[in-house]
Amino acid sequence: MYINLTLIIQMAVFAVLIWFTMKFVWPPLLEKMQERERRIAQGLAAAGKGEEELKQARAGADTILREARERAGVIVDQAQRSASEILEQARSAATQEGQRLVAAAQQQIELDAARAKEQLRQQVGAIAVAAAAKLLEREIDARAHEALLNEFAAQL
Repeated sequence: MYINLTLIIQMAVFAVLIWFTMKFVWPPLLEKMQERERRIAQGLAAAGKGEEELKQARAGADTILREARERAGVIVDQAQRSASEILEQARSAATQEGQRLVAAAQQQIELDAARAKEQLRQQVGAIAVAAAAKLLEREIDARAHEALLNEFAAQL
């Protein structure tokens, strides 16, 4: 056979194969590749957007955490001030109560001392009357002597 004729026929078959491939095979492949490229681009865009949203979310979370820490610090400070005020009020109330109890005890002591002095005066008077009665058994005017002794006891 002729090598030129075979070569020409092979070239024609190759050209028909190229035409067939370009007409029927290449467009669907190209379309699938473009679709895949679009999906990849969308995925990358979504990843970029997601990354940006993540940065914003982290910034928002940091802001919220900072505010929460500040608020917690304020609450702790208020609690400490409140505790200090309550403690001071309790100390003040305890001091006042202690002073009141001391004053009441002093009044009670003064009252008891006055009662004891009065009882002592009465006893001294009774003893003096008894002693005087024994000394002066004959001429005793009990009322006059008792008035005299009460007067004497009042001077004590």
